[in-house]
Amino acid sequence: MSNFVDYVKIHCKSGHGGAGSAHLRREKYIPKGGPDGGDGGRGGHIIMKGNSHEWTLLPLRYTRHIKAERGVNGAKNQLTGADGEDVYIEVPIGTIARNEEGEIIGEILEHGQEIILMKGGKGGLGNEHFKSSTNQTPRYAQPGLPGEEGYVTFELKLLADVGLVGLPNAGKSTLLASVSAAKPKIANYAFTTLTPNLGIVEYRNFKSFVMADIPGIIEGAAEGKGLGHRFLRHIERNSILLFLIPADSESHYQEFKILENELKEYNPELLDKDFIVSVSKSDLLDDELKKEISAEFPENRQPIFFSGVTQEGLMELKDAIWKKLHG
Repeated sequence: MSNFVDYVKIHCKSGHGGAGSAHLRREKYIPKGGPDGGDGGRGGHIIMKGNSHEWTLLPLRYTRHIKAERGVNGAKNQLTGADGEDVYIEVPIGTIARNEEGEIIGEILEHGQEIILMKGGKGGLGNEHFKSSTNQTPRYAQPGLPGEEGYVTFELKLLADVGLVGLPNAGKSTLLASVSAAKPKIANYAFTTLTPNLGIVEYRNFKSFVMADIPGIIEGAAEGKGLGHRFLRHIERNSILLFLIPADSESHYQEFKILENELKEYNPELLDKDFIVSVSKSDLLDDELKKEISAEFPENRQPIFFSGVTQEGLMELKDAIWKKLHG
């Protein structure tokens, strides 16, 4: 079973507000003490909180229900009831929460950020608030308001500087393994990568950037074929995209257009991102073949040739990425 979980749905319920007290003061030497009922406490909130130490929604995978405490009722002597304890749901950076209608409630972009997903019910007012010149001893108080309830969907979109985009077996995992300490599964068959992998790539002068190896795209992925939306949602969050076309492709430019079209079908805004075209496994090519492949592409889409196995062209590729990120 994979330890990477990027989608969970949980039934959440915030706390009911505590009731106000309708107490009337009765003391030995104060025959007409009047109302002294305190307010009820607020029900507990359901709060989503960013945690940079988490990288997957796995801890929430088997959580079906989350319920916050109700507020404590008010008491005599104008004592306000305690608020119900808030429930914190810790999630990785890059997590989005949606309500039952699919609308975004909030998204976590930094460590420690908090978003209230469901507010606890307001506590009721005690009877002391309803005293007036015409009603000196009100014998009623407000009940607490109910909390909110419903399903919340948590969806993780990886935050990375560079997202690798390619058909299955394009060499994405090999590239990530050769430029970072990440250890993705590598084999000579389609869909080796079933979950995204992150790696920190070291650059010149102790600089670095984050690269994400995302499961391979196939034609029709935007309609849900293959791994479908599972990987496309992660591409949305990457600063720039690195297209990988393997050297042994039958038509390099056609393969690039397939990838480009799948991104466009899923979300046209993805094509507004900066991107770099590269040809992987270039140790299989001589200079003449490289020229032929370059000739397939327009001037503004000239590919960078590299080999994750022999390290050829990797520094040139890193330079191009860094320039796009900080140029």
